[in-house]
Amino acid sequence: MNGLRSWIARRLLLGVAQTGAVVLLVFALTEALPGDAAVAFAGDQPDPARIAAVREAMDLDEPAHVRLADWATGLLHGDLGTSLTSGRPVAGFLADGFGPTLILAALTLLLLVPVGVGLGVVAAHREGGLTDRLISSATLGIYAVPEFALGVLLVSVFALRLGWFPPTAVGYGTDLLAHPAALVLPVLVLLARPVCSLSRLVRAGMIEALAAPYAAQARRYEISGARIRYGHALPNALAPATQQLARTIDWLLCGVVVVEALYVIPGLGTVLMNAVADRDIPVVQGLAVVFGLATVVINLGADLVTHRFAPRSGVAA
Repeated sequence: MNGLRSWIARRLLLGVAQTGAVVLLVFALTEALPGDAAVAFAGDQPDPARIAAVREAMDLDEPAHVRLADWATGLLHGDLGTSLTSGRPVAGFLADGFGPTLILAALTLLLLVPVGVGLGVVAAHREGGLTDRLISSATLGIYAVPEFALGVLLVSVFALRLGWFPPTAVGYGTDLLAHPAALVLPVLVLLARPVCSLSRLVRAGMIEALAAPYAAQARRYEISGARIRYGHALPNALAPATQQLARTIDWLLCGVVVVEALYVIPGLGTVLMNAVADRDIPVVQGLAVVFGLATVVINLGADLVTHRFAPRSGVAA
């Protein structure tokens, strides 16, 4: 128990350090953006008074370390900043875009876990057989297709040619659950590659676990094959799969820019794209910090789950 508490304490300290590094990195990257942000924000034909007002509003006349300290202090108090274009708090932009992104992420994960793990278990159980070869070939082929290309293909076939689903979410607003047909194609695109990678990881882990000495010993004691597969081999195979699942959750929650842009879904990815286009630095910084913090928290959770399934693996996200 003391060892587990020590391990958790070390991971929490590492998470705090990673969060601090994210804040520093986000600030440094936005500082390194080319051009003068005040001039870019002031318009195509800015006058000196307009530029001066923008520079004052953005605190660009202050030294970088002073602006970093002020921004970090605001973050500690939950203040993500204020948009330059609208004057709204950055938290409001997060609230607007979080709903659609969360809906897409939740639906994708609800399908990803049973489908990905199920395909991996079936392929491992039929190792070397026709079923295994079909699953492995299909997952490899689908994984090789970029999300944008797959999305265009699905729109061309199922939306434009067959007319089964709407091609975009235009006109539906943020209440996507009231229009489930608009979610089918985006969820399929989001599901395609994660299912392939998760199933292949589960298959590899299952095959390795079934070949381990403890599995052979269990067979000598005439323990049923199903109990060996699902009670012993599968938990060991889930350790690396958990890390992959954490990366997928992070990828989904942080806004899948390509998919949201293709299907015109007003999620976090779309909010980030609009902020970059408008050169709205506070919104970009706030979203980047939230995305980075989500990555740290999700990977910390994945490490805890991995430690639970395979405490001797030493896997860390």
